[in-house]
Amino acid sequence: MPYRWTETANGRKLDLWPQQSMTAQGFAWFIGTTAALFSLPLLAVLGSPMVWVLLAFMLVAVCGIWRALMANRTHRQIHEELTLSPDRVHLEHRLPKHPPKTWDATPNWITVHLSQEGPVEDYLTLRGGGREVELGAFLTPAERKDLHAELQRLIRP
Repeated sequence: MPYRWTETANGRKLDLWPQQSMTAQGFAWFIGTTAALFSLPLLAVLGSPMVWVLLAFMLVAVCGIWRALMANRTHRQIHEELTLSPDRVHLEHRLPKHPPKTWDATPNWITVHLSQEGPVEDYLTLRGGGREVELGAFLTPAERKDLHAELQRLIRP
């Protein structure tokens, strides 16, 4: 699961991150294989001026795929950190190239909600401190259900 609980000096900390399905090695293999497969048609026109047209197309296509995968990699750098202590709950949501968004509330006034209505299936939110914040929108529905049960148990012992 793309989240982990750790014990701290005065409570617990939850780190959440999106699923990282492509490693750096997988990225290199994918780009290399794509470039190799795109270059196969070049063999048929080797020695003719058409090779330059196909080569230009291949380079544009591989560069486009590279750029799309790098943009996706940037979007996967989302990180959420929820800190539970006896006197406060703190949530920090970090996006790449943006300042962190934070939320603080008193544990006595926090409620955990799992709604079927929302931008994602099994929408997990925390209410308290005059606000409602989402948690783990990038998790799968099953992971959000599991996290909901864990948070219910920890916030309302």
